[in-house]
Amino acid sequence: MAARDTAPVNIEPWLPVAAAAHPGRLALGTPGGNLTYAELEARAQRAAGILARRGARPGDRVGILLAPGAAFAEALHGCLRLGAVAMPLDVRLAPRERPHQAAGARLVIDAPLEGPGDPQAALVERHRADEIAAVVHTSGSAGTPKPIELTYGNWAASAEGSARRLGIDPAERWLCALPVSHVGGLSILIRSAIHATTAVVHPGWESEAVRRALHSEAITLISVVPTTLSRLLDGDRPYAPALRCALVGGGPLPAALAERAADAGVPVAQTYGLTEACSHVTTSEIGEPATAGPPLPGTTVQIDADGEILVSGPTVAPRAVAPDGRLHTGDLGRLDDQGRLLVSGRRADTIVSGGENVAPAEVEAALLEHPAVAEAAVHGRPDPEWGEAVVATVVARKGARPSERELRAHCAELLAAYKVPKAIALRPALPRTPSGKLDRGALG
Repeated sequence: MAARDTAPVNIEPWLPVAAAAHPGRLALGTPGGNLTYAELEARAQRAAGILARRGARPGDRVGILLAPGAAFAEALHGCLRLGAVAMPLDVRLAPRERPHQAAGARLVIDAPLEGPGDPQAALVERHRADEIAAVVHTSGSAGTPKPIELTYGNWAASAEGSARRLGIDPAERWLCALPVSHVGGLSILIRSAIHATTAVVHPGWESEAVRRALHSEAITLISVVPTTLSRLLDGDRPYAPALRCALVGGGPLPAALAERAADAGVPVAQTYGLTEACSHVTTSEIGEPATAGPPLPGTTVQIDADGEILVSGPTVAPRAVAPDGRLHTGDLGRLDDQGRLLVSGRRADTIVSGGENVAPAEVEAALLEHPAVAEAAVHGRPDPEWGEAVVATVVARKGARPSERELRAHCAELLAAYKVPKAIALRPALPRTPSGKLDRGALG
């Protein structure tokens, strides 16, 4: 498939193709056990029959309220084999929150699929590229999470573009310790099936478990957000010989954190993406994370007159496209002279202080250069003199307790005076969305 194409008019189901070509290859590794491609395909067929017996039909949305692991993968691929639309749901939601996210689902799977299936259930032999494969909710960092309909063509183009940028190895082992209810985690399972490689799935992020996997399970790729990368580097053994890339998304990568990774021997690539674009939009070359990199092959990134990042191409969800044919991301950035993207933050997050625009990410990056700062978050606070005052919340490194005066003096050496926080508070943790992104709206 050429990267500039949306996808073939018809797409063969990924899992049975992988199982036919590589039946004995490991498809899924979990703390509870492993599944080869032949085993996962057999379980997916069984799951499709169970879903059909419970009333699911092609095109129906099926909510999957299961933790990351084998049962989730079986339900996911069961939906795809049946032609139903997989709709992962966040298991961390409170019971009263779940009905809203599950709206529109024909049924919700909240336990491993067991029992008799429908022996007459017809398995899909071809998918149209424009058919909806999954409904994935946004992270909620810009407000209430929105359901995004992603097609088979979106997923195929995303996997192709990512593989062309990062490379692909038949022995790939991609560690997923992200929520599979969000596009970053879900894409690892789907891309692995598309390429017939191995997805190693953890039930959640636990730093020591991730370190053990990196050292004992020949992990070649891992997806992280800046916070989890920092936690990984806090350990005494972040380097792993087989690891060829830690892919960092979910927000700009501070230069200080990139330097820590390089010093620890962890190869890093920075990526920028959105649910509406089926995960990655741009990705840097491995070992060159100073920017979010150029667009993936087949994807176009433009910057409008106001600095907003606009995206077009085969990975963009059809219903996310504006009348001008582009996805208006709400993010701000610029392209350097090599066409690489530098993201400065959300348009809605920009602080206007004394008539000057301040990007929170720039101030956060300055704070993170202080050796006592582990995490930093910056936002605007209403102020009678400045309109908005720049304020910061900081998480100190273990055993450190920097003073507000010390941190403000540090910022004053690196930033224009109007960007220096008027107040800095120390907190034990920052508020975050379920996908690990900073919940800036909860900082006040």
